[in-house]
Order: sequence, then structure tokens, then C-alpha cells
Amino acid sequence: MRSSVRIHNSQDQHPIDLSTGDRTSKIEIPPGPTGFGSSASGGSSSCSPFATCYCNDVYREAAKMGIRVSQVDVECSAAFPAEGQPAQDITYTAKIAAGASPQQIRDMAAQADRLAEIQNTIRSAIPVTIRLVEGEGT
Repeated sequence: MRSSVRIHNSQDQHPIDLSTGDRTSKIEIPPGPTGFGSSASGGSSSCSPFATCYCNDVYREAAKMGIRVSQVDVECSAAFPAEGQPAQDITYTAKIAAGASPQQIRDMAAQADRLAEIQNTIRSAIPVTIRLVEGEGT
């Protein structure tokens, strides 16, 4: 399945179209202070795919394992050492609330991490580490 993004930036506008297959979603990010560009940096924007991919994969893997997930919170960060330099130290944490034991949640979370397509794309070039998963069982 093909995925793409389209940004059409002009004075005071920065709409984003995200497409996967035949499905398109729209995101509005305010323009930068001059009215052009984006108020979100490329660095912060680059963390979004990790969090989104992992969140979606948690729900996918939970369904395969028969676990009902009620909430997923993912936070991702990356260090950019200098202008023009690639990201380093990409890490993310997750807090997952689900109808399972904390160990079952951790096992499911680890499986989602192993199969996360965006993480695995980047891991082929640089390390991407899941630092912490908190599981709230019921």
C-alpha cells in the first residue's frame, strides 16, 4: 500500500494531506511566524510517524492477541545535534491501558515494537529504542 503526504504552503496557510491507499486525512498546522513555512519544525514533525505507527500497531497486535486496549499514549523524541545533521537518539515511550495483565501488555507492546514499520525503516540505518512501556491492566 502506498502512503504519501502533500503540503501546499502559501501566505497564512499550511494544510497537509496524508494519504494511504484511497484514504486521505487532512491536518492543519499553523504557518510559521512570517506567515510562510510551518510553525512545526521538521524535527518535531519527524517524531509523529514513530508515535502514530506504534499507536496503530499496538491496536493491531492487541486485536490479534485478543486484548482490548482502551488507551494508548505515545511520546517520541529525537536529538538533532546541528543544522543539517541527521537525527540521533530516537526514543519513544508508551503508556497502554488494556484489559490484560501488565505482562501481557508488555508482551503485546514488544511485539508491536518489533513490527512497527516506521521504526524498522529507520532502524535499518540508525538505532530506534523503545525506552519504557507502562501497562495498566484491569
